[in-house]
Parts: sequence; C-alpha cells; structure tokens
Amino acid sequence: MEYVLGIDLGGTNIKAGVVDENYRIVGRAKAKTGIPRPAQEIMDAMAACARQAAADAGVPWEEVRQVGIGVPGTANEETGVVEYANNLPFQNIPMGEYLSKKLHKQVDITNDANAAALGEVLAGAAKGASNAVAVTLGTGVGGGIILGGRLYSGLHYGGAELGHMGIMLGGRQCTCGRRGCLEAYASATGLVRSTKEMMDAHPESRMWKLVEENGGKVSGRTAFLAAGQKDAAGQAVVDAYIEQLGYGIASIINILAPEILVIGGGVSHEGDNLLLPLVECVRPQLYVRVPEKQTRIVLATLGNDAGLIGAAFLHRAR
Repeated sequence: MEYVLGIDLGGTNIKAGVVDENYRIVGRAKAKTGIPRPAQEIMDAMAACARQAAADAGVPWEEVRQVGIGVPGTANEETGVVEYANNLPFQNIPMGEYLSKKLHKQVDITNDANAAALGEVLAGAAKGASNAVAVTLGTGVGGGIILGGRLYSGLHYGGAELGHMGIMLGGRQCTCGRRGCLEAYASATGLVRSTKEMMDAHPESRMWKLVEENGGKVSGRTAFLAAGQKDAAGQAVVDAYIEQLGYGIASIINILAPEILVIGGGVSHEGDNLLLPLVECVRPQLYVRVPEKQTRIVLATLGNDAGLIGAAFLHRAR
C-alpha cells in the first residue's frame, strides 16, 4: 500500500491526513493556526501536524511518499512560494522549500480551493468529470477549476480566485482591497455580517433568541435556523444571500460551462435549504437555456476531507 499526506491550511485550523491509494484517509491530526503569529511558527505547526497524522495512521514516516498542501491565497506551484494570502500572514513565504527540508519529503503546494476541487473530482461529487468547478463557502470564498482533468491556476498561479469576482460595484469592502467581491457577501463571514445587520434592524426577530441560545454568538447558521422557524427577518437574510451567491455562480458557469459545479465549505452544510433555492436562482441566469445541457450544481460529498485528499494527490493533476 502506498501512502501520501495532505495538509489543509485554514485561517482557523491546520488539518493533516494520511491518504492511501484508494483515497481513504487512514490517519488524521489537527491543530490551531493561531493567528496572529509568525509564518514560521505556523509552518512548524503544520510539520508537527503531518507527523502526528502519520503516527495516528500507524504508518512509519519513511513510508509516506510525499506531501501536498492547500493554502488560502496565491501559491506558486513551481517554486512552492506562498506569494500572497489576504487572511494569513504569508507574503512571499517559501513554504514548499521550508517544509520539504523539515519533513524530508517532496512537497507540492496549491491554493486550498484547488485542492478541494481536485479531491471532489478524484473521489467525491465530481468523480470522473473532466471539467469541473468547486466553490467553497468558508471564512472566505474559494474557487478551484479543473479543465481537461488538470488544475487550472492561471498566469503565475494567480487564477481561479472566484471569491474576488465583483458582484456589486462600490459594495462592501473585501479583505483583498477591492469592494463588492463575491467573498464579501457569500462567505460565512459575509453571511454573519448580513445577519448582524438584519438583527440590528429587527429587534423582534427570532434570530436574537437563537443567538442567545448559542452563547451570544452569531453564526452562519443563525439566519437559516430562523428562516426554518418562519422568521421573516431570517428569511430575508437567506433570500439575499442566495441571490448574491447565485449571481456569482451564474457568471462562473456562463464563462466556463463546466460539466459540474460543486458547492462546499461550512455554509454548504445547510444542504437542500441552500442548494434547492440556489439552483432555482441560477437557472434563469444561464446563457445555456436547455435544462439537460446546463451545468449540474451539486453539494460536495467529501466535506472537509476534499482539501486533504486533493492536496495529497496534487502530483496527479500536473
């Protein structure tokens, strides 16, 4: 049996997994990213997490063939340098070289949404597709594009930043520096902001009670839960969220026309409460009007494992 290891670096957590040749994760480890702290400390934590995952799998470190990493931001796949990450303290950080020396393995690196897209194509909702797009709805909005079975990264590996397409001229400030990005509205962070704004405008909303029951924390689920309880303000947040997300997804499909578009990330856990109205919102906006010829929109099936599996097998998509 051959083993590879994937690391999924997020703004909150570092996750590592040992993956066998059948795409099964046989060992795991997790640590806090610990922002704010220096990039080197985060990379040291990533290395420790990788070795812990191998120990959890009962796989000797020398039997791990190679390591792949998904990072939020622009990753130069040729040099292994994280050139820019707007939500992490990484600018021109030679992550690949550093971790290769620390772990004594070949280390491949890509954007985290690219890794998640590859994972879904290899073993998840888009399995077998030659052309697929993955959109991840987490702290930010990530995008991964597979064309002809290979990752598309664009000029200098700066492509597929689908979360930073503009959907509203002069809109909300995004952490990337622009205004009106899809990420500013359709990320879990954007959803929480919209929820708070609606709560402030509607003190009678059921959302206040839900937040109280959640220890005073507004989450990406607050509005969806309220909408499920027939709360008008909560439903208004959900409707606006789906309209904004749908506007961006329709544009992505009209440009790339993939076989399948996969929705992942934390917000996707809302399931059909998200997917069904989203599909109904997107369909009338598509240039291709024949339903059987339209891109299929589905939920990711691998959950948080998509990024680990895709990262582990980056060498197969280059």
